[in-house]
Amino acid sequence: MAKKVLIVAGDAVEAQELFYPYWRLKEEGFEVHVAAPSKKTLMTVVHDFEPGWETYTEKPGYRFGWVDKEFKEVDPSEYDGLLIPGGRAPEYIRLSQDLERIVRYFFEANKPVAAICHGPLILTAYKLVSGRKMTSYIAVSPDLKAQGAEWVDQEVVVDGNLVTARAWPDLPSWMREFIKLLKG
Repeated sequence: MAKKVLIVAGDAVEAQELFYPYWRLKEEGFEVHVAAPSKKTLMTVVHDFEPGWETYTEKPGYRFGWVDKEFKEVDPSEYDGLLIPGGRAPEYIRLSQDLERIVRYFFEANKPVAAICHGPLILTAYKLVSGRKMTSYIAVSPDLKAQGAEWVDQEVVVDGNLVTARAWPDLPSWMREFIKLLKG
C-alpha cells in the first residue's frame, strides 16, 4: 500500500511550490491529497525575481483543480507526511483551527513535515519552531528567529522530522530530502 502525503494549500499558494511536489510525489509512488479551507479550484501565484526589484514580484499562476478535502475533513492520522508550500496562502490559512489540529498532529507524531518559502509562517503561528534549525524565504527569517529557531541561509535544512527550504529554486533539494524521510 502506498504511503500517503497531505499537502495543505489555499488561494495565492506559490504555483511551483504546489505543482512540483504534487507531481513529484506521485511520480515517486506516493498517494497525494491536497486540503484547503474549501474544496475548490485554487488560484495560484507566481513569485519571481525581477531585475531591479528588491523583493519578489507576484503574478497570477495556473489554476489548481485537484483539492481533495477541506481542512475540517482531514484525519491527519491517515497520512505519513505533510507538505506546506509557500506563497501568500500561509498568511491566511494559518488562521484555521482545523489546520492547526492537522499540523500539530504531525509534530506530535514525529512524522515528516516539509515547509518551503513562506510555509514556515504556519509553524510560527502554532509555536512549533523553537530550538529547530530551519531555513525559509529570507523575509520569514525574523519570524522564525523571534520564535527561537536557528535560521540558516541554505537551500535545504533537515532537522529531525522537519525539512525546510528557501524558495522554489530549491525544490529539487527539498523534495529529495523529504522523500528520504518518507521512505524512512
